[in-house]
Amino acid sequence: MGRIELTAPPIATAVSRRPRVVVIGAGFGGLTAAMRLGCVEADVTVIDRHNYHLFQPLLYQVATAALSPADIAAPIRGILSRQANTTVILDTVTGIDMPGRAVLLSERRIPYDQLVIATGAREAYFGHDEWAAVTSGLKKIEDATIMRRRILVAFEHAEESDDEEERRRLLTFVIIGGGPTGVELAGALAELARAALARDFRRIDPTTARIVLVESHPRLLAGFPSELSTAAAKALTRLGVELRLGAKVSRCDDCAAVLGEERIESRTLIWAAGVAASPAAKWLGVEPGRAGRVPVGRDLTVPGRPEIFVIGDTAEVEGPHGPLPGVTPVAKQQGAYVARVIAARLAGKSAPVPFRYRGFGNLATIGRKEAVADFGRLKLTGRLAWLVWGAAHIYFLVGFRNRIAVAVDWLWSYLTYQRGARLITGEEMRMSLGASKP
Repeated sequence: MGRIELTAPPIATAVSRRPRVVVIGAGFGGLTAAMRLGCVEADVTVIDRHNYHLFQPLLYQVATAALSPADIAAPIRGILSRQANTTVILDTVTGIDMPGRAVLLSERRIPYDQLVIATGAREAYFGHDEWAAVTSGLKKIEDATIMRRRILVAFEHAEESDDEEERRRLLTFVIIGGGPTGVELAGALAELARAALARDFRRIDPTTARIVLVESHPRLLAGFPSELSTAAAKALTRLGVELRLGAKVSRCDDCAAVLGEERIESRTLIWAAGVAASPAAKWLGVEPGRAGRVPVGRDLTVPGRPEIFVIGDTAEVEGPHGPLPGVTPVAKQQGAYVARVIAARLAGKSAPVPFRYRGFGNLATIGRKEAVADFGRLKLTGRLAWLVWGAAHIYFLVGFRNRIAVAVDWLWSYLTYQRGARLITGEEMRMSLGASKP
């Protein structure tokens, strides 16, 4: 993406007397850091490729027509508009000049004294990058709207088709990856087909749609206790989702996914199996850790570079039980911690104690009234867990308007089983399932 000129406060120059803090990425970690630095005597610059902050945990609900994109996103400039010391730049980072202490953009350099890298993650295909062309990922708003279009168009094409085999392919949805995203997406897609769309067509029965969830691990939700994995599997089975546990995908094309000897014919393959960090390790010239993340110290700085912090999905941080997961609470706590460290440095005070993550539990929902929640000794399933899941997600949403909109949409869906965002958008409906379609 090229540089876009927008009206903004002037960027601090080399003659500025105030320290310059640059934050790359306005996800959970980067935005939290920027907001906490709003009262610091420094010039803060936030750089992002998009002009909005996105609540990624609910992208699957956009993909399954439960929410609209605007319900889970908010303009970065609006969020930071009251921070007089903060500038927002809409541009793409191409590298970092560490000796010169500058972030390289498409057409200019942004100098820094303190740098926070919070660039998130992207899909990882485990050595099969060619699968990206035939599967749908779910990391950006564009991914969610494309997936929604593919899902809804599949039903429309099935309604029009006279070929029974093609109908079966169109009404078969394969989700690869049995982590929280895959589990939540499978449950939402099953309810979309069996409830929201049940009476909308005349030549097909949407309730006969096949949803297949593939997981290479022997159980779903591998990061949860086994009893919660079992509860999630039972809830999905009740919704009619077919589970393929301990199965590895060996091949994907635009017509099928191959699992060993089994070939599942499908026009819609969804990838939820893994992520890799952004190119930050390459920018910094360091050896990447697990999933391409940047190994950092206990103060979240790059070894040998105390002025550079790396947080969120971009950072590899060791916790008491192994590397910290790439989840919202981790990123937000790291963003708040980094802001405290920077504020202390600029004030000439001693730095806070090393970062320590305080886990509050893991949550995953399965449909409109089922969920699993792991709070250590306390484990919840069913409707109570679903209510806790909903409250937690509304709490983490940015913006009062978004919280109200999501709560109202969820209440409407709960009472009516309907989805208010069943819109097919795009220039050409027939292109949504690939060039091979008629």
